[in-house]
Amino acid sequence: MPVIHPTALVSSKAELEDDVVVGPFCIVHDRVRIGSGTVLSAFVTVLDFVETGKNCRFEQHVVLGGEPQDHAFNGEESWVRIGDSVTLRENVTVHRATGEGACTVVGDESLLMEGVHVGHNAVVGKRATLANKVGLSGFSSVGNGAVMGGMSGIHQFVRVGALCMIGGLSKIVKDIPPYLMADGHPADIYGLNKVGMRRAGFDASARSAVRSIYEELFRGGLPFRQAVERLAASGKGDDPAVGEILSFCGESKRGVALWTKGHASRGKDHEDD
Repeated sequence: MPVIHPTALVSSKAELEDDVVVGPFCIVHDRVRIGSGTVLSAFVTVLDFVETGKNCRFEQHVVLGGEPQDHAFNGEESWVRIGDSVTLRENVTVHRATGEGACTVVGDESLLMEGVHVGHNAVVGKRATLANKVGLSGFSSVGNGAVMGGMSGIHQFVRVGALCMIGGLSKIVKDIPPYLMADGHPADIYGLNKVGMRRAGFDASARSAVRSIYEELFRGGLPFRQAVERLAASGKGDDPAVGEILSFCGESKRGVALWTKGHASRGKDHEDD
């Protein structure tokens, strides 16, 4: 049986796996599913239409499943889905999506630090790290393994790619493609996230290939979309990392941030080894 503190209010309709722990003064509503090994620390509120994976930890005053802050929401059934081994620190809020059957998602093994807000229809990838007070607007996304510095924010519909590193206090108003670092207000791109790539297993050759693609995209002399199309047609997208970059850029709706804080070819010794 789940371990439920006597001060917690847990609906009899909620589905809790046998080894779930619900701490003092938590509230769990009817339409909730909580995976095995998950711990609700204290004062955690899980509203209707929330599903969590296994081995998650939710600290004090986390609120999951609040209605979206969106004029278009009309009371439809929508969900919050939390993956496995996710840690949500104090005061994190994750809102339901707008649209019948739509979801707001936090991927496996992600860490959301104190005060993070994930807005409606946002998607946080696997193993992402969002530092204190990060804000994700509606329909925004953060890719697998990305790191968002404290108090940074993402405009609605804007995407941050896999393994990106975003500086604290940054204002992200255009897409940041995979494997890059960005900073500023609004944020500009200023280099490859070579440390993140190394940690993710990219060797020097793979990092060099990614850097070469960005050279052609940002400094090749063609308009950005034409450069994406030319590289896609060249067959270079057969490389998985390059393919991910070209796909990300080709699907951009808000446009891609500029690489203005350092030439892609300048100082290669410090860009890679």
